[in-house]
Amino acid sequence: MRNGQQTRKKRHRFQDCHLHCLLPVETKIQVRHVPCAMLRLNHISLLQFKNYLNQTFDFNQRIVGICGKNGIGKTNLLDAIYYLCFTKGYFSKSDLLNVQHGRAGFRIAGDFSLNGDDMHTVCILRENGRKEFLVNNEAYEKFSDHIGKYPAVFIAPDDVHIITEGSEERRRYLDALISQLDHDYLMRLIEYNRVLQQRNSLLKTFADKRSFDQTLLDVLNSQLVSPGKYISEKRIAFLQELIPLIQRFYLQISGEAYEIGITYESPLLDADFEQLLRAYQDKDLQMQRSNVGIHKDDLKISLNGVTFRTIASQGQRKSLLFALKLAEFDSLKNHKGFSPLLLLDDVFEKLDETRMHNLLDFVCCQNDGQIFLTDTHFDRLNTALDILDQTYQVIQL
Repeated sequence: MRNGQQTRKKRHRFQDCHLHCLLPVETKIQVRHVPCAMLRLNHISLLQFKNYLNQTFDFNQRIVGICGKNGIGKTNLLDAIYYLCFTKGYFSKSDLLNVQHGRAGFRIAGDFSLNGDDMHTVCILRENGRKEFLVNNEAYEKFSDHIGKYPAVFIAPDDVHIITEGSEERRRYLDALISQLDHDYLMRLIEYNRVLQQRNSLLKTFADKRSFDQTLLDVLNSQLVSPGKYISEKRIAFLQELIPLIQRFYLQISGEAYEIGITYESPLLDADFEQLLRAYQDKDLQMQRSNVGIHKDDLKISLNGVTFRTIASQGQRKSLLFALKLAEFDSLKNHKGFSPLLLLDDVFEKLDETRMHNLLDFVCCQNDGQIFLTDTHFDRLNTALDILDQTYQVIQL
């Protein structure tokens, strides 16, 4: 078939039941409901995007496996799908880095269907570096207006930095999730980051010119406070729903009885933002940057009362990563009324057989969302999907 595509369906249903019954009861993931609405990507075309000069792919099944050697473009194909959902890539902040070497500009086009409506979506990076994003030939004035239209969750091997690195990674995880559900949140976040950049620039100007203007600083403080308070309140409210999901998925994926603790840490929980800005003003002037605000907040994660990243094994880190991502998936599904697209990159290398089956059973069998997953081993990919007793498609690159 074209693009090495194959479609298979496991014939013997008892094999899946037999394997599932062998799994520990505490590791089975339960689903609460199956939404009626559906989001599907049916076709994608890539022009001068990363290692793809000009190629098209048809996705004719809900479950799509993408198989090939390392470096052949499996992850790049997932990143192109992500582009159509978020107007930007998952791995690089610069669009120019996604242009095929020696070329100028790229084009990604995809045919989506949502609740029976067909939507032709195009992302174009022009030769002059200008980016355009269109749905059914109508261009967005603000790319932010597209966020949340095609909800998606990406799971990549390097995502473990959400757990192991600084607070910025955990804020980015949280902000990306809430922004797909709340457009006002996204707009306030953009506003906050813009004013924060202006405030930091002003602090550096004060130091360079050895001058100070309290009135000008107060103006920026007031502009920072309103979106900051809104974001803080939304995060606190949303985490009341998200944290129990993360804890539940961790227990189900890991099969452990260890207690996972997650708390939101922010000075805004105990003090007024305006008062905090005044209290930190001398430190801000000295360090030439803003040291308090929602851009410093963090999710603190513990294992039996001890900081998670200091004692967790690699297996526990992997389990927590997938718990974070499945909680994101479940939250999007429950709020949107349909399952988001799920992009799984090289997850077979990260989970043992039992945990891998539990993950695939939940996302493929207990949900009706479209899943794209990559692997380097054709036989391993087919074996894992055969067990699920679901119709699927394999694309060999």
